[in-house]
Amino acid sequence: MIALLRGVLVEKHPNQAVVETGGVGYDVTIPVSTFTHLPDAGGEVRLRIHTHVREDALSLYGFLTQDEKSLFEKLIAVSGIGPKLAITILSGLPAVELIGSIRRGEVERLVRIPGIGKKTAERMVLELRDKLPAPSGDEQATPAAPALSAVDQDVLSALLNLGCGRPQAEAAVRKAKAAGAPADFEPLFRRALELVR
Repeated sequence: MIALLRGVLVEKHPNQAVVETGGVGYDVTIPVSTFTHLPDAGGEVRLRIHTHVREDALSLYGFLTQDEKSLFEKLIAVSGIGPKLAITILSGLPAVELIGSIRRGEVERLVRIPGIGKKTAERMVLELRDKLPAPSGDEQATPAAPALSAVDQDVLSALLNLGCGRPQAEAAVRKAKAAGAPADFEPLFRRALELVR
């Protein structure tokens, strides 16, 4: 199984990265939190990998931190949560906040994440409250954000990848900016995600 990829970042999108290592390009699904910390294309990157094998597919899920990988693996152990939904959950809340919300049983906060209904949120709390790892604090510093228009496009793309309709996603990005959300990708994305519902 692939557990770690280190190589050149060929391209990146809010939920996907292509990493070339040893002459092979690996397509890796990533959460938004990992995307915000990736270097520009052409830079060296190191991702912790969860390899998910099914009859018809072999999928790679990548994370910059061990906290996120551990949390992802706990989430997919919950009945009704597959890898794709687990990535959406990790994109909806930072790992530390997600752990806190689950430990405190904040179902109303969890249902704000696209794709999470009340029953799934309650199941997450019930099954994970006592099993979550304490954050190890290996979060990396956020690099400077690219130009504002590129950030807006990335936020819009991330919302569309999470299943939001284009008109609602565009309106949410505009509202988030008008409400004074920071121009950095992650805060703007999280604010827009709250407004899209």
